[in-house]
Amino acid sequence: MGKQFTFINARVIDPKVESATSGTLTINDGLIEKRDGGIKGKVIDCGGMCLAPGIIDIGVKVCEPGEKHKESFRSASNAAAIGGVTSLVTRPDTKPSIDNPELLEFFKNRGREFSKVRIFPTASLTKKNNGKKMTEIGFLHEGGAVAFTDGFNSIPNTKTFYTILKYASDFDTLIIGHPQDHFLTQNTSASSGVFASIKGLSSSPNIAEKIGIERDTALVNNINIRYHADQITTKIGLDVLRHAKKNNKRLTAGTSVHHILFNELDIGNYRTFFKLKPPLRNNIDREALTEAIKEGLIDNICSMHTPQDEESKRLPFEEAAPGAVGLETILPASLSLYHNKVLTLNQIFRLLAFNPAEIIKKKLGSLEEGYPADIIVFDPDKPVKIDRFKFQSKSQNTPFDGFNLQGENLLTVVKGEIIFKSNSFNV
Repeated sequence: MGKQFTFINARVIDPKVESATSGTLTINDGLIEKRDGGIKGKVIDCGGMCLAPGIIDIGVKVCEPGEKHKESFRSASNAAAIGGVTSLVTRPDTKPSIDNPELLEFFKNRGREFSKVRIFPTASLTKKNNGKKMTEIGFLHEGGAVAFTDGFNSIPNTKTFYTILKYASDFDTLIIGHPQDHFLTQNTSASSGVFASIKGLSSSPNIAEKIGIERDTALVNNINIRYHADQITTKIGLDVLRHAKKNNKRLTAGTSVHHILFNELDIGNYRTFFKLKPPLRNNIDREALTEAIKEGLIDNICSMHTPQDEESKRLPFEEAAPGAVGLETILPASLSLYHNKVLTLNQIFRLLAFNPAEIIKKKLGSLEEGYPADIIVFDPDKPVKIDRFKFQSKSQNTPFDGFNLQGENLLTVVKGEIIFKSNSFNV
């Protein structure tokens, strides 16, 4: 028999119901054994803190094999454990790209050896993620790729993308798209508008997202394949998505926590930590995104964890690399939706845990009996000042540096093993 714990005095967050309840939870041999049953094994008193499924973060970039100085499996895993993230759905846009079975196997082996959290790798749709030649999708699917994507790249040639989708549909695999028109967004760094004009920034119109979603959803509707839009960020894009989802139950969509909380004005004096892809939008778009989350149109919230070293960010805004890290901030940042009375805690964990598990078809993201014991204990109200220099992530490119947020992860359990414990939590 494996390790057995019973969590008592917990505020249980079950994504399948609307509100939290007080209760106990017993885990045994890596699985959730009983809800509100007798006390067995070691007792962990939660002291009224929240107990929830661990976060499943779709779109995390671990920079092995070629850029370990930006992020390794070990550093990403440590950052995730602190942040309450128990599963990483990783991107393939590494150097070199995860575009063949041999590299995928190497990537998986590194993850098994050095990661405390679960690793679910995605593989490239096209060789070198350049949108031209299809990868060996069948072999990569058999090798354990949970989905296929070209990361931040959108395949510009519609015929090529259509051919790839038709082939991929034979394996009933998941396609993760970045629905932005390639030609309208190429070599741009901001959203079109007055702000970008005043700042003199190269920009792309919001219609680029509309065109991207319309094209991708038209193709996947014709082929009947599972498709996930990784980041929807504009009002016009949300309007298209709303219509598309009425006619396609296999279509899901997510957004980045950074796009929920920030807008284009946060770029301020060309602050490169706020240079993201897609770029930050105006406040009308940000408010529309919040409403879409409340409506249930958006299926998951991710960090879109993209490590960039100091050298790639300490450049003029136009030349700086896009992206931000987010494994250590996704929990308190997402809890802003709770503190602003947009969503309940249970609804937030549907977006952070239950829905992502459904999207990648894994038995995770729930506190049901028999489910794997991937859980976190957190204090939703604890004030936290973000200090990037204390991050476990090798790269510290967070736009939240110096921000005051609310919510601290206290304990992280993966496969029934405690992999992180805060100094302020007694076990």
